[in-house]
Amino acid sequence: MLPVLEERLAALAARHEELAALLAEPEVLADPARYQALSREFARLEPIRAKLDAREAARRRLAEARALLAEADPALRALAREEAAEAEAELHACETTLQWLLLPEDPDDPGNLFLEIRAGTGGDEAALFAGDLFRMYQRFAERRGWTVEVLGQHPGEHGGHKEIVARIAGEGAYSWLKFESGVHRVQRVPVTESQGRIHTSAATVAVLPEVAEVGEVQLDPAELRIDTFRASGAGGQHVNKTDSAVRITHLPTGIVVECQDERSQHKNRARALALLRARLREAQRAAQAAEQSALRRSLVGSGDRSERIRTYNFPQGRVTDHRIGLTLYQLNQIMDGALEPILEALRQRHRAEQLAALTGAD
Repeated sequence: MLPVLEERLAALAARHEELAALLAEPEVLADPARYQALSREFARLEPIRAKLDAREAARRRLAEARALLAEADPALRALAREEAAEAEAELHACETTLQWLLLPEDPDDPGNLFLEIRAGTGGDEAALFAGDLFRMYQRFAERRGWTVEVLGQHPGEHGGHKEIVARIAGEGAYSWLKFESGVHRVQRVPVTESQGRIHTSAATVAVLPEVAEVGEVQLDPAELRIDTFRASGAGGQHVNKTDSAVRITHLPTGIVVECQDERSQHKNRARALALLRARLREAQRAAQAAEQSALRRSLVGSGDRSERIRTYNFPQGRVTDHRIGLTLYQLNQIMDGALEPILEALRQRHRAEQLAALTGAD
């Protein structure tokens, strides 16, 4: 492992020992707030301490096995070679895990997200594809035990969605789906195509982290225009007879959000405000990313909404993620929500990029 990483690990191990001593001191035990804060820090460092101990044990096993390789007994040398191989594998696994544990955490990773899908070029076929993408993410969420709430939708004339906005809630939801923002392209024969020609259409996906704390993004009521209107779509007679839908315009930026899924105007207003905070925060992040993009471009995409990130080719049954050059001939499974192979590859690539930045590697 690189010296710079070893130095970081040594500093964290020393801090872990310091925290263990502090947590035993009477004055800390008498201060609940301080004790809780130090306990949280201690818990965060515990996996690193445990993995360092495991690495040291593997090193000792490896040294002992190598010492036995000089023995005259062939059977003993064979056992030593086997033990050395196992110890080397364990040592490599420990060092890999320690590298991941050193990576900076995204504070939004454990939380929920807003998913926005809009039909792009391709007319009715683009709207149908947007609907397919939403079902794909919905089924992925169901596989992981997450909940999906549709906040607003504008159906296509022949099915699918011109636009659909949803909230996905579940442990680690954002960490899994945060790399899905961008343009998704589909190549297939539309149901309306009489001559069997393959068409190319697109839909745009945006994934925004839900702001955990209301105070994190401040909203001035004077800068908001709030309109109510009658919701459209499913929902029975009630949804068409009351002005339960809410549209909020953030006047300084011109950002407009709306929510019409709930029957209660109060609930729709709360959902719309949460979505507005998420979009404002994303706009702030985009501005910061634009300033930094000249210095370093992420391996998993710049986040530019015009960037084509993935192609779904139905005639060939393949899906290609262009950011990491990954092609899988598992189209049906992926469209049915089996996104793990693609998403895990993106997560691993992102970690590799983080590690390169941490060590100063090119």
